[in-house]
Order: sequence, then structure tokens, then C-alpha cells
Amino acid sequence: MTDVDISRVVLITGCSSGIGEATARRLAEAGWTVYATARQPEKLSGLRAAGCRVLALDVEQDTSMQTAVETILRECGGIGALVNNAGYSQSGPVETVPLDRVRRQFETNVFGPVRLAQLVLPGMRARRQGRIVNIGSMGGRFTLPGGGMYHATKHALEAITDALRFEVQGFGIRVVLVQPGLIRTGFSAAASASLGAVPASVGPYGSFTQEVDRIIRESYERGSLAPFAGAPEAVADVVERALTDRDPRPRYRVTWSASILMTLRALLPDRAWDGFLRRTYPQPGSTTRSR
Repeated sequence: MTDVDISRVVLITGCSSGIGEATARRLAEAGWTVYATARQPEKLSGLRAAGCRVLALDVEQDTSMQTAVETILRECGGIGALVNNAGYSQSGPVETVPLDRVRRQFETNVFGPVRLAQLVLPGMRARRQGRIVNIGSMGGRFTLPGGGMYHATKHALEAITDALRFEVQGFGIRVVLVQPGLIRTGFSAAASASLGAVPASVGPYGSFTQEVDRIIRESYERGSLAPFAGAPEAVADVVERALTDRDPRPRYRVTWSASILMTLRALLPDRAWDGFLRRTYPQPGSTTRSR
């Protein structure tokens, strides 16, 4: 066991790219003992060179999560912070997404973060100190067509974060939800690629699925909200604040796209929101499209 400040030992999931990678780099530069993890640790050589400790961790496998946590406890004596970042989007019309894909979506985006929280909380409670930061999404507050499964996981993560925040605050542990908007990472490409597993390229959802694919691919670069998108480093900045602020906020929005869309959804009644969506998305089965 090395002599380290346990309060500045952080476990981060999903570090092979994007938000996880940027957050690991930011915290390592700030002097944290960073355990950067991914299913394929060979993709983390750059973070190792940047001073991070690298571990294999698959949030869909309980044994993998237990092994990673036990390794950190053995090497450092405790975990001061957990950043649940690993996640992806399974796109497609609800009727057509195979249930095994739905289960995997929840395993990664919901059950993995819950299990890791369960694994680190006993030590945090014993020290009466700790932080858990869950990377949610603006999509935890509204739903876009073709993204029902992904949005369902982010709605669930919001509910779990709210419950956990209340349940552990009395033990000296703070739980924070970060809500990124459009972030320029490989997220959109992966979401678009996930449509390949959905048998909806033809049939009643054919044209709808094709249009959802186009919107996903273009929204981060050419859509009306593209100018309000951000870089992964913007989220890393907020995660660092959530971990270091003496009194962190329960929620942090990241990028103007998140603020715009979350505020709009809060203001619009359901039917008005549906009308707003019809200005961008074709409605399956409908012969008309609003503009």
C-alpha cells in the first residue's frame, strides 16, 4: 500500500476516449491519483503516459468491477471519488430494438454505475468522506424520437442519483449529477452505428430510422444547436469542480445546448413539445410533416 491521500484517489470509468479521457487527464494534471479504466486497457496508453494508473474494468461484468475496486483498495487503502462516465446510446424505434440490446444498454448506463457505487460506498462511509459523480445527460430530462432506450437509462440514472444523494449525505458523502449537452466526441458516431443492430431500415419505420441516423450524424456539426456544442474538456472542468467544490451543487449543466433544450422542455406542455419535435423529425405513419 502506498502513502497517498485517499480523498484524492479517483476511479473513472469509460476512459478510452471523450469525456472519460479528458477527465482523467485533467485530474492527473491537478495531482489526483487517477485510476483510468476501460474494457480494453491497451487503449489507455496515452493516459498511462500522462500519469494515470490504468485498469481493466467492464461495467457489464460484476467480477471485473469487484476486481478493479479491490485492486485500488489494496494499492491505496481507499477510494475517495468515483466518476461513473461509461455509457453509450442504443438508437432505434422502441418497437424494433432487440431486447438483448435494451438489456445491454441498461447494464452499461444504469446497473454498472449502481454496482460501482455499492462497491465504493462502504469505505466512504467508514471514512465519512467521499464523492460520487454520475455523468448523466441533458437527455435525462427529455426524450428525442429514436432515442427512447438511451433516454430511459439517463432518466433512471437521474432518479437513482437523487435517491442516493439524500441517502448518503449524512455519512459525509456528496453525490453529483453532471448533465452534458451536445459534446463533440465519438458518441454520435457510436449512436449512429448502433442502428445497424435494429431491423428497421425497411418497413413502417424505414424512412424514420434513416432520418434519425442523419440527424444523429449531423447534429453535432451542422445542426441548429451545433454552435452550442462543447468539447469533452468542458465536462472535465465541471467534474473537477464537482469533486473539489466545498459545497457542490446537486446538478451541473454543461454547454448552452443543454440549457436551451432542458429549459424548453420544462416550459412546453407535452403536446407542444411533440409539435416542436415534428419540425425536425418525421413522424412514423404520418403523411404530413410540420415545418
